[in-house]
Amino acid sequence: MTGATPGSPTELARLLDRTGYLADTGVATAAFLAIRLGKPLFCEGEPGAGKTSLAVALAEALELPLIRLQCHEGIDAAQALYEWDFPRQLLHLRALEAAGEGRLDVEAAEQSLYTERFLLARPLLRALTSVPCVLLVDEIDRADDEFEAFLLELLGENAVTIPELGEVRAATPPLVVLTSNRTREVHDALKRRCLYHWLEHPDLAREIAILRRRVPGVSERLALQVAGAVRRLRELELLKPPGVAESLDWAQALRALDRTELDAEAAVATLGAVLKYSEDLDRVRTKLDALLA
Repeated sequence: MTGATPGSPTELARLLDRTGYLADTGVATAAFLAIRLGKPLFCEGEPGAGKTSLAVALAEALELPLIRLQCHEGIDAAQALYEWDFPRQLLHLRALEAAGEGRLDVEAAEQSLYTERFLLARPLLRALTSVPCVLLVDEIDRADDEFEAFLLELLGENAVTIPELGEVRAATPPLVVLTSNRTREVHDALKRRCLYHWLEHPDLAREIAILRRRVPGVSERLALQVAGAVRRLRELELLKPPGVAESLDWAQALRALDRTELDAEAAVATLGAVLKYSEDLDRVRTKLDALLA
């Protein structure tokens, strides 16, 4: 691996810190082992706990390109791996016909269609052919079982076979980070292929440090108030408990309004930065006193 290669979890934590990602000992150790052992890192946890941000920070800290595959229901190998550029292939065929004045060598024409010139590389193929990179497979729990099985085979071999071109094998396997919000259980076979780490929301002190690092001009008092209020929000039975991203949004909203304190008036005005469902807004508005205590 090129770029800044850490020699220990502590050194990796320092590199991540320079990007603005404050990694605790568990996160830094798991990521370091993924680098050192060449194994994928499977990060699971509540939305907003910092799983995706970890992959982004690793790419920046290690000075590697980031390739991201966003999973969704119905994603298939063609969307994730490669496709053929059919419009360009058709134009190419027409050009061959015109140049040959109707006399076309069919076999040669077919061979000319399936070359890298007409290959549209999707994230997984780009990751295999990019030396080296960080591959983020985001929200694998949203994909179906068939795609998960396909991904398991690709990660196991660090290679894929394109029928028209042959095998494509990674000269240097990518550093792979998979994330899951645990909307469904990912199969044990995929988890066994990876190092596993469960990301918790940061403790109060770390969340305050994140707010002060990522939100320019936020005071220690305002950071403490926002972090404390968000922690109390997470204890409520909300449809969408806030993550660190929402903490940052809330602090930024307060700073944009030149607020130096999180009081009831400021909270009511900016709750939309931290809560995303009307039911959650209604529930929290009745508990503002406890929230801001």
